Amino acid sequence: MELRHLRYFIAVAEEGHITRAAERLGMQQPPLSQQIKAIERELDVQLLRRKARGVELTDAGSNFLDDARATLAQLERAVDSTRRTARGELGRICVGVTSTSSFHPLVARSIRAFSRSCPKVSLTLEESLSNELLDGLRNERMDVAFIRTAPADAHGLTIQRLLDEPMVVALPADHHLAEVPRNSAIPLKRLAPETFILYGPPGTGMYDTIITACSAAGFNPNVGNLGASTQQGPRIGSTLSLVAAGLGITFVPSSLQRMNIEGVAYRRVKTSVPPTARLSLATRRGDPSATVRQFIALVRNAAKVE
Repeated sequence: MELRHLRYFIAVAEEGHITRAAERLGMQQPPLSQQIKAIERELDVQLLRRKARGVELTDAGSNFLDDARATLAQLERAVDSTRRTARGELGRICVGVTSTSSFHPLVARSIRAFSRSCPKVSLTLEESLSNELLDGLRNERMDVAFIRTAPADAHGLTIQRLLDEPMVVALPADHHLAEVPRNSAIPLKRLAPETFILYGPPGTGMYDTIITACSAAGFNPNVGNLGASTQQGPRIGSTLSLVAAGLGITFVPSSLQRMNIEGVAYRRVKTSVPPTARLSLATRRGDPSATVRQFIALVRNAAKVE
């Protein structure tokens, strides 16, 4: 028995008349009658009672009608699900973010656009350092990642630059430079005497950006030490906590001014080589997932309005 036979039977049952059912199906009446008889022979059950002006369902026919409708409905759902999956509208996706990238409006806008476009895709977020996110991509624990630092070895990955945003200096709120009006900028060279708190190891994007900007302004930043350990905050939250405690200053992407931490003031700086923080999207090279392709397309579109 084929699916078309179920459609034939459903049409006859709903019309209660073979000729009308044949017209509905766009076929002749004799072949349709033969198909219905063939179904009954295959099942060895009478499904329809012939009457002078049509047909009516037997009890077995009524039960078969319910099952036939359910079978076709399930098929339609399977077809729809398959097509949605092929378009990237079904499935799941894990999105990685760094602690600094999560505050940029592009990230929130991209996730919001994707959720609206693909409401049946299960989306999860994972926050970590850039190198850990890249390991997660390579190990297929996640599918895409917003990162700040491009890896020296991008083997197996695709890194797409989205934007560069200016960095601002984060000062203790009672610092004398915090008295500079918010709409003004502090000359970077005025920060030369300060103790810098840097996050991330040397050789990473924002760490090196800060060192380069200070060097262009004519000084090497004094990276503070507590005892024998270099004063580095591994994550931005702990770094800003150290700033709030008055232990030094740091630079952060301007979007992090949304992180309203008591005891921290943010100010723009002016210099010949302004420090900037790059935001990129990392994916596995050649990932066949339609869901990932859909996400990438929406991120690119969102980045165009920045």
